[in-house]
This record gives sequence, C-alpha cells and structure tokens, in this order.
Amino acid sequence: MSEVVYLRIADELRERIADGGLAPGMDVPTEAELAARWNTSRGPVRNALAVLRGEGLIETGRGRPARVVPRKSTQAVDVSIPFTRWAEAIGATPGAVTQQLARRLAGPETARAFGIDERESVVEVLRLRLLDGRPTMVERLVYLGETARALFDHDLDRVSITELLAAHGFPQAEVDHEIDAVAADALDARLLGVAEGTPVLRLHRVSRDASGRTIEVSDDHYRSDIVRFSVASRGRAPRAADGEAYLRSFGG
Repeated sequence: MSEVVYLRIADELRERIADGGLAPGMDVPTEAELAARWNTSRGPVRNALAVLRGEGLIETGRGRPARVVPRKSTQAVDVSIPFTRWAEAIGATPGAVTQQLARRLAGPETARAFGIDERESVVEVLRLRLLDGRPTMVERLVYLGETARALFDHDLDRVSITELLAAHGFPQAEVDHEIDAVAADALDARLLGVAEGTPVLRLHRVSRDASGRTIEVSDDHYRSDIVRFSVASRGRAPRAADGEAYLRSFGG
C-alpha cells in the first residue's frame, strides 16, 4: 500500500509542477503537510520526494523544505542550429547584448585554428545571450576579417550572426563541437550573474564552409542551471585518437 501511495504523491506533485501550480523557486509542501493530506506516514512522502529529486524537478536541503528547481532548457549538440532559432523552438524569447565588436591581430592560438599567419587581422564578437530576459550564455566569436565585414553594418543585438553571414555568402556546412565544464572567469561572473569559479558548460565550436575552410571559432559559456546538452548517438568517430572522444555535427 505504501508503495502505491508514494507513487500517487509523486504523480500529484509532478502535475502541479508541470501546470505551474508549483512554480520554480516555490517550496513544496512539507513532509508533515503531505503526510496529513495523504493520511500516511513520512516514509512514503520521503520516497515520493526522492523520485522527484531524481528527476531533477526539486532540490532538497537540510533544515528547509524541498524546492522546485528551474526547468533546464535542453540543447541538442548533434545538430547545428543558431541560438536564436533554438530559443524560439523551445518557446523562449531569445535576446542578445553585444559587449564588443573589434578587430585585432590573430595571435598564435587563433592563427592555428584558422590556419593563418598570426599577424593577420581577425574580428572578435563578445555577446551575452538571454532566454526570456535571463542571462544564459556568454558568446565569444572569432571570424576572419573578410567573413565578418557585414557584422559592422548591422545591429548584432537583433540578428542571428549565423544567418547574417550565410546571407552574405558564408554559410556553415560543417561544425565540430567540443563540450566540457570550466570555471566561470571574472567576465562570465559579471555577465551571467554567478560567482567567479562557478562551473559553467563550455561549448567550443569550429565552423567550416563547404570547401572545409574555417569561417568561425567560438567559445560559448552556458549557465549550467539553465541549459543542458543532449546528444543523439551516431556511432563511433572513424579516426579518434587514443583516449580522445569527440562529436562532429553537420548542419547550418
């Protein structure tokens, strides 16, 4: 009987979370309140809360009630889709606040990524991306000068750079993705509203055109409490180095 009760408690709370009756940040009824409502002991209540915690719907802490956590927006990384279109696809309002658009010399690391001389000019873009007005991702983009010429003629807070460049003859045909976790630096902390050193998800992308020429290198730092990544397995990479795992995604 207690097994049935805990599943029913979990189902009811799950439905209340789904329909907004228990919104993100709200406290879940206490164990005592749930036990009284269901005329049961605290054991089934704790089991029900454990189920919801395992599903990532609530968080619990010593000395305080369970709390509904913000739902994470899942981004697939086995396909390539601009942030703007991804946000719209999940029903969110995308936003951008451009922090910097500047020319500089490539330097050694950027030069290697593009296969150019480190004294050549590149263009850097730094943008804060938002979902429903909430700081979500710090976007660091680098382009060759000729590729990025169109960026100086547009309001980058209002356009998808991927789509803008495609319209000017620089479509992405192939994208390599590399995912890891890094500590938020001072810039991440200021723009994302997190403490410096907080773990953030890093998505490093190298985009190429149909000829295989690199046209964009980017590092995107996401708040891990807002976004998570999903991957649809497509089998093994044919020539991965020993100990190296990577994903390759195609699209535009």
